[in-house]
Amino acid sequence: MILSPFEWTIAKRYLLPGRGEAFITLVAGISIGVVMLSVAMLVIVMSVMNGFRAELFDKIVGLNGHAIVQAYGGRLDNWEAILEDVRETPGVTQASPLIEQPLFTTFNGRVEAILVRGNTMQDIRGFSDKVVSGDIATLQPGEGKVAIGVRLAENIGARVGDTITITNPQGRATPFGTVPRQIGYEVAAIFEVGVYDYDGAFVIMPMRDAQTLLLLGNTVGMIEVKVDDPDNVGAILDPVQRAVQGRAVVADWKTINATLFEALQIERVAMAFALSFMVLVAAFNILSSLVMLVRAKTRDIAIMRTMGATRQSLMKIFVTTGFTVGAIGTMAGLVLGFLVLYFRQGIVELIGRVTGVELWDPQMRFLTTLPAKTDPVEVALIVLLALVLSFLATLYPAWKAASTDPVQVLRYE
Repeated sequence: MILSPFEWTIAKRYLLPGRGEAFITLVAGISIGVVMLSVAMLVIVMSVMNGFRAELFDKIVGLNGHAIVQAYGGRLDNWEAILEDVRETPGVTQASPLIEQPLFTTFNGRVEAILVRGNTMQDIRGFSDKVVSGDIATLQPGEGKVAIGVRLAENIGARVGDTITITNPQGRATPFGTVPRQIGYEVAAIFEVGVYDYDGAFVIMPMRDAQTLLLLGNTVGMIEVKVDDPDNVGAILDPVQRAVQGRAVVADWKTINATLFEALQIERVAMAFALSFMVLVAAFNILSSLVMLVRAKTRDIAIMRTMGATRQSLMKIFVTTGFTVGAIGTMAGLVLGFLVLYFRQGIVELIGRVTGVELWDPQMRFLTTLPAKTDPVEVALIVLLALVLSFLATLYPAWKAASTDPVQVLRYE
């Protein structure tokens, strides 16, 4: 829509009403503010939801892979051959044996439930970037050293260099019954994954030490698998599922965490749908402000019509005026949204200090910090939604202005 110099001059004049039109200016300002807040809210909420899903996915997959080949009964015999078959499967980027068993540990009279993980040395080295204290490189088979999560260390009061006792209820049989197996391990490193449940339970040790602790011999519990296309993991590992049928089961990340990720997706869609109504409300504000402007400028419109202004010119003037209000509000909303996202953690902590309420409890949110990930496509759709609704809101007032009969308006002037 190309405006003539006359049309653009009038549109700018109506965008900045005079001194006697303060109420119209106030309504237009409110319209800009509502558009700004609605766009900012949509950008913030969608980015946080995306960030929460992406961060949770990265951390869970970083520890458990995209899928696991888990043996029936918890012991995978002949696992070396299965591991070789999995690695040769097209689409598989990494596969490694894993032992994972819930046990409990004691230190200084404190008892905590833990999840013992026996990893290969290559997988253990992958935790080096998550270590907050100690040296995970000192974890060597037979050295009697482990790495524990930071929350677990806080709960039992353990530090690097302390010795914790891990108890396996499946101990050795004696004439007086089964005696639980208790082994002391030195804490060589403390790590932080960022998922509260993992940081509060995981104890990592070399594969051989885990086999000794759990009396597994040369067997493992499962094989951890990573693929090049996580969304297509089921199809990639379908040959593996057929090969191990009857001995093990293949469970991918979608199955293992189905409830969690489905809940996130439903909440994400519901929030986007609900918050979209805020943009619709903002569009109604633009409509109401334009209706008031048309009523206030009825005499001016009639004079312009008598001076030769066409209906099309009047339509362009008022559509431009209303659409500009929507565009300004949309751009301001993007700026506000990105600013809030940038300072999101500080804002959450500030609100918590002021209100005395912990807004982001890691025990409830799984993650230790508020994540955010902005999707350019979603931002573009939000901007498009705001601009389209702003444009549609201008059509009726612009049509009313163009339909003004100058004869009826100026008859008694």
